[in-house]
Amino acid sequence: MVLSRHFGKPIRVVALVSLFQLLTAVSARPAGLDRDAGNWRSYFGNDKAWSYSALDGINRTNVGRLLPAWAFSTGETGLSATPLVIDGVLLLPTPRNQVFALDAATGRRLWTYSGKLPERVGVRTPLALASGFGLVFLGSTDHHLIAIDEKTGREVWNVQLEDPKQCGCSSSAAPLIVKDKVVIGVSGEVAHRGYLDAFDARTGKRAWRFWTIPGPGEPGHETWPEELWKFGSTSTWYVGSYDSELNLIYWGMANPGPMLGGDYPGAKLYSESLVALDADTGKLKWYFQELPNDKLDFDSVLEPVLIDAEEGGKLRRLVVHPTKSGFTYVIDRATGKFIRAYPFADAINWTKGIDKNGRPLEPRLTLEPGVETLVCPGALGARAAGHSTFSPHTRLWYNTSYEICTGETAIQGKAPQEGQGFNSASFTGSGIPPDTHPFIAAFDPVTGARKWTSPTNAPNVSSLMSTAGDVIFGGDIFGNAWALDATSGEKLWSFNIGTGISSMPVTYTVGNRQFVAITGGLSVVGSTLAKAVLKPEELAKLPPTGAVLFVFALPETDTGAKP
Repeated sequence: MVLSRHFGKPIRVVALVSLFQLLTAVSARPAGLDRDAGNWRSYFGNDKAWSYSALDGINRTNVGRLLPAWAFSTGETGLSATPLVIDGVLLLPTPRNQVFALDAATGRRLWTYSGKLPERVGVRTPLALASGFGLVFLGSTDHHLIAIDEKTGREVWNVQLEDPKQCGCSSSAAPLIVKDKVVIGVSGEVAHRGYLDAFDARTGKRAWRFWTIPGPGEPGHETWPEELWKFGSTSTWYVGSYDSELNLIYWGMANPGPMLGGDYPGAKLYSESLVALDADTGKLKWYFQELPNDKLDFDSVLEPVLIDAEEGGKLRRLVVHPTKSGFTYVIDRATGKFIRAYPFADAINWTKGIDKNGRPLEPRLTLEPGVETLVCPGALGARAAGHSTFSPHTRLWYNTSYEICTGETAIQGKAPQEGQGFNSASFTGSGIPPDTHPFIAAFDPVTGARKWTSPTNAPNVSSLMSTAGDVIFGGDIFGNAWALDATSGEKLWSFNIGTGISSMPVTYTVGNRQFVAITGGLSVVGSTLAKAVLKPEELAKLPPTGAVLFVFALPETDTGAKP
């Protein structure tokens, strides 16, 4: 079946269900390291989920002179990892439970950690690490949390979170180090009860577990049908953020099961919620549910970005939280009070907006059997993979919108079975409406005012990184690493690395030289998205899927002049 009546031309039908089991993950850094600008100790670069570097040696006046400095191939396929860089050593995880330690200036291999491979390789892949206490922490594809000695690559401890053969889940949600604990979530769009775990960073002993679905006798349990709470999913796909002064962890919760459709009633807490947890105990401090009883797979798992800004005439601690639904929520991170929501996508038809209480206006959440419903954003979301960036230098928030709609039809769902896929709707095709285009845009993070828009040649699945040099780095599915002017959106530089990009660039220094690193090897997420929306002639231009790390720098004779 095609969606020609929606988009004016045939669009190929593709299998999209795998996308929701293959989302990539990210990680965060220990508190107190934000001034360590020459290193990149975690995915986000700080506990606030900014994906920002204070380095400015590479800036908008000289970024066009970037050249390859070195490259490294892992010998695999589908590499969309984000490396860490610690004191001149670059640490790169791979889909096969490996970690390579490389000289960050030359690419020379220092050591390799090779973990046990699960029976199914590369289904869910660890794509980021966390570091602290002289250890590197890896969430493995066989649902283990592993601590590795940062200097030698020796395994220090290894704990199994759960048996993946039973739960059908994974720990591809990367770790977050908070004080003396390592916090890690669970991934999987299956009939299972979601959770968030915290372990002692030095010993691997579990410190606490927060269940994303309340059990009997717990507040919120009454919002679930009795037959569903054990199988309601509500995974914690991505990593959260942390406010050290409030001692609160912020984490986004996924959709309830079934993934799409279903006739189950109830708000289903804490699905589709942003939660704030006490970092020491894992106890819930507050929550805000962005979409009660979601039936369209509009996960709330994207990054909670922490900023301080003037609101209502006073300085407030805020969390800026984008969701797959196409809306960004602004919430007081001390109290959980809703302030406002604004759209970051153009193609939205499932609601007429968000009201003053944070609830959708006239939402269209019901799918009917035998009737194809066009949903915008579709099952792929306005953004499902990759992450945004906030620059304290420009005070702007930079984000991606896919602009993809999906045809969806209700089906007779099967009764949930532990660890098995759980769905009550089918996909009949996906496409970009003819009157819109995927883009990257700059927003005022508090008001949602859009400052500029930069159209992309296809939906962007790479994460974004901003720098104090007023540059935004990213990459596309055709293999182009690129840089945009953070103040205007103008493209300043690009270089094709020969394989599609679905990772996030990082920048660091060794000595006095600044480098920019980005991995290539289009993930299954990116490949699935590309096949869903690209024309045959565009698909033919996609480069082969590889596994390469490219590192760029200015010529050594370059003065690195600043604006």
